[in-house]
Amino acid sequence: MSNVSYYTAEGLKKLRDELNYLKDVERPKASQAIADARDKGDLSENAEYDAAKEAQGLLEMKISKMEELVANARLIDESQLDTSKALVLSTVKIKNQTNGMQMTYTLVAESEANLAAGKISVNSPIGKGLLGKKVGDVAEIQVPNGVVKFEIMEISR
Repeated sequence: MSNVSYYTAEGLKKLRDELNYLKDVERPKASQAIADARDKGDLSENAEYDAAKEAQGLLEMKISKMEELVANARLIDESQLDTSKALVLSTVKIKNQTNGMQMTYTLVAESEANLAAGKISVNSPIGKGLLGKKVGDVAEIQVPNGVVKFEIMEISR
């Protein structure tokens, strides 16, 4: 079962850079920590050795998961995006119908979400509620406090 994830060129580069850092920097550090602990003598009573082996196992698991992410990553061609409805990489200006507050969000893959930068995941409640909507539509989104209605004001790339 493959979980295809969609990335911008910037997001995919960031993912690959992090994977390369883990392989080229962190993996040798973990191996060195095991070697240093092994040199300290009796392995049956060496907590430092056990901790280093466990850290290496966790690192290898993280590398494996990231390799799977990269293998299943698909690059999104931003020039081909349809701006008639909200899709991944659409920038959507919405208006909260309760308090009149306007917000602008860019819908991105979960791994690229950064609320401070105005990027929300398409898997978040608001992201899911906005997907497929057109300008003028009202999205009724279930949030922890109840249902919030957002009017779609504008969609751009």
